[in-house]
Amino acid sequence: MTTQNVSEIHSASMTKRMVQGAVPAVILMAIFISGVDNPDPAWGTYWWIRPILVMAFAGAMGGVCYYFMDHFRILGGWQKVAANIVSVIVYVIGLWMGSVLGLVGTLWN
Repeated sequence: MTTQNVSEIHSASMTKRMVQGAVPAVILMAIFISGVDNPDPAWGTYWWIRPILVMAFAGAMGGVCYYFMDHFRILGGWQKVAANIVSVIVYVIGLWMGSVLGLVGTLWN
């Protein structure tokens, strides 16, 4: 068995993958909370910061999952397809959980 160089396995850095996961998540949450016209005064002035930060973290963790699946992705065939499917499922579940955790106590009652 031969070992591969890390640069051969990973086509991009983990930081790049984290940003690629976090940016769509933040945009999605920003679009969602921008529709709130009259927020409850009990939520506070900066109630929107927590959902944005939690979604950014959830999206970044989805990017980390995608990064770690690169090993299977370079093998090709069904392993590449499986790695892509797992990455998408983890990302979607992470965004769902991030939205619930970010909005609990405000829009999620």
